[in-house]
Amino acid sequence: MDTSQSCFHCGLEIKKSDLIVFDNKDFCCRGCQTVYEIFSANDLGCYYDFENAPGATPLDIDGKYDFLDNEKILEKLLEFQEENTAVVSLTIPHIHCSSCIWILENLHRLESGIRTSMVNFNEKTVRVTYNSDEVSLKKIVNMLSSIGYEPYISLENYETGVKTEDRSLTYKLGVAFFCFGNIMLLSFPEYFEENEFWLDQYKGFFRWLIFALALPTFFYSASGYYVSAYKSIRSGMLNIDIPIALGIVVMFVRSTVDIIMGHGQGFFDSLSGLIFFMLLGKMFQIKTYNFLSFERDFKSYFPIAVTKLSNGLEESVPIYDVIKGDRLLIRNQELIPVDGILLSQEATLDYSFVTGEANAIVKNSGDKVFAGGKQIGQLIEMQVLESVSQSYLTQLWSNDVFQKKVNQHFKTITDTISHYFTPILLIIAFAGFGYWIFFDVNTAFNVFTAVLIVACPCALALTAPFTFGNILRILGKKKIYLKNALVIEQLAKVDTLVFDKTGTITTTEKSTIDYKGVGLSKQQESLIKNSLRASNHPLSRMLYAELPEVDFLKMDSFEEFVGKGIEAHYEGNKIVLGSPNFVGTIQPQNVAETSIHIAINDTYLGKFIFKNAYREGLSELFKELSQKYQLNILSGDNDGEREFLEAFLPPNTNLIFNQKPEQKLDFIKNLQDSGRNVMMIGDGLNDAGALAQSNVGISISENVNVFSPACDAILDASEFYNIGNFLKLSQKAIRTIKMSFTLSLLYNVVGLGFAVTGNLLPLVAAIIMPFSTITIVSFVTIMSTIYAKKLHLK
Repeated sequence: MDTSQSCFHCGLEIKKSDLIVFDNKDFCCRGCQTVYEIFSANDLGCYYDFENAPGATPLDIDGKYDFLDNEKILEKLLEFQEENTAVVSLTIPHIHCSSCIWILENLHRLESGIRTSMVNFNEKTVRVTYNSDEVSLKKIVNMLSSIGYEPYISLENYETGVKTEDRSLTYKLGVAFFCFGNIMLLSFPEYFEENEFWLDQYKGFFRWLIFALALPTFFYSASGYYVSAYKSIRSGMLNIDIPIALGIVVMFVRSTVDIIMGHGQGFFDSLSGLIFFMLLGKMFQIKTYNFLSFERDFKSYFPIAVTKLSNGLEESVPIYDVIKGDRLLIRNQELIPVDGILLSQEATLDYSFVTGEANAIVKNSGDKVFAGGKQIGQLIEMQVLESVSQSYLTQLWSNDVFQKKVNQHFKTITDTISHYFTPILLIIAFAGFGYWIFFDVNTAFNVFTAVLIVACPCALALTAPFTFGNILRILGKKKIYLKNALVIEQLAKVDTLVFDKTGTITTTEKSTIDYKGVGLSKQQESLIKNSLRASNHPLSRMLYAELPEVDFLKMDSFEEFVGKGIEAHYEGNKIVLGSPNFVGTIQPQNVAETSIHIAINDTYLGKFIFKNAYREGLSELFKELSQKYQLNILSGDNDGEREFLEAFLPPNTNLIFNQKPEQKLDFIKNLQDSGRNVMMIGDGLNDAGALAQSNVGISISENVNVFSPACDAILDASEFYNIGNFLKLSQKAIRTIKMSFTLSLLYNVVGLGFAVTGNLLPLVAAIIMPFSTITIVSFVTIMSTIYAKKLHLK
């Protein structure tokens, strides 16, 4: 009679001498009891609903992390530290299941100083944002260790940026290959069934040698399948590793019985081959997906530039060309792309990209400024401390705080199919075994094992991620950078397009500017140009480039009012630039036009009139889009160019002028309320709210380091004419997924047909399984690439 007891928290077997009973539950040590008490006291008892005994035994770490009190070490570990907000990413090797994710994303309930915690399951990391005035990193690490999630902290890795690579799959594959090769070699005499004295004399020895070679493969190489299946059963969720593990165990037991009873050498050759080919398929999946992820990360540089100061001259350079020691100019609403030292007297920074909170922080000259902060107000100068980290900026952009709640349709399809697939597969396997056992025991076991192996839905589950991964790579090469793969699905559903006018359908490169008003002195031109210097509005940048070169002046103050204009001060002079109402002019406005009005020291001087230059191919693009989408143009300008646009664009284009930022947002919300799926294309300045409200928000970039964190994609202005093709490619991606689903299901039906009739050996099934994965991955990659070439996107 089995009287062994297991710990309620960690699941380990308890020795009688160590048994601790608390709250009618058994624990192996005081540490596990303490963790249970902590969870219960903080209303986290449902942690144990995910799995039976999901935790790890907490370790004694008294004094182990005292080095975290050292400020210099903290600087190396922290990603961000400003005022009382700090951000750190910790590697947690023990993350292994849904309960781990749940508890690690609820750390704020265990420690009030923790604001948010987000888990990256694939990389086994948790990113913690906390209040450094309330809790220290040392306390957080000690708390994690006390509940069984001790972080792995290696200062060497933090300094070099090198992460320890998990090679366990490589080792398992190597062991499986060695054993499989030798077992096949030793099995040849049995295959030929030759009656030869020495072979017959040592047949038993070779069989037991084969058995010994099969043990490392069975117990070590295939261990991942057992662990996954066991955890799946304990959590009440049936995953595909259950039939695989069951098939391996059945083959091993049957083969061992055959050798003991002297019936033959069993199926150890098929067993080792099965495990080898399954691990080979898994390695292929990981390597291929990692390649796609790497290529996306490598190619997905934000299409933004930053202004670099070289010998007193401004130069626009790609942010990945910035190196340590460079001096940068950061304008209003620009993102700081690198860590650096503030050279200007004062700066006001918005770190919502990093923390999710839009609280402005004031920095003074000599202070450190972190990448991800957005400058608010006047122009600042900074010196670069470290070269740009694109992966870090991408991580900030993808912060969960800015994620839109979308319907993950295809993910749901994959999960649903996998959920029903396993029980159906088990029923078919047992039914086939039950039928064949009355005719031939060997065939029954072959059928049972082959069914479990050949119908693996791995290829089915990989269809969506590999398709989306390849599409992301293709789009990245064409300079449209999507936040994540789900944006592709949203693009495919879009039926309404909304365009901003200034800086979106117009270009800042070819506009002509005329001035009407009193003559401007050199001093006045200098004041105007220096007032414009900190602004990123498209009209401001055009006028700044048009005005003659002047000496740079350090403005006393600068403030930009969204949708209105600019107010700046310099040595007692007040400069106001913007709309007529903002400037306060009483000039007659009987002619509608796009203009910037000028007033210095409350004296109206005149206006700069812009003759907009529209992007090349705009008329053709709108004509193409109008056949399938409802088109809208929203503009904060007046309707001076309505007649031109009505003649230039398709007749069903909806033109709406004089729109404030909040009115743009309301317009999109009204469209959505009427059942439309809206894509908004804007410049990320006055359109931030509209971009966030839309189903898909695209921020167009033209040599400026500005975009909204809530946008779903960043489009390089040079690829504006390809918007229609991007939408078509997203729809082709969905078609590819559906085709791949159909192909995978057909493969499973045919494979099961051969397996249940006894015409498919387990080894052949094991070879076919990774081959099916290769087929599906190749199919979706080739099809998406073909579609891209047809649309001239490759």
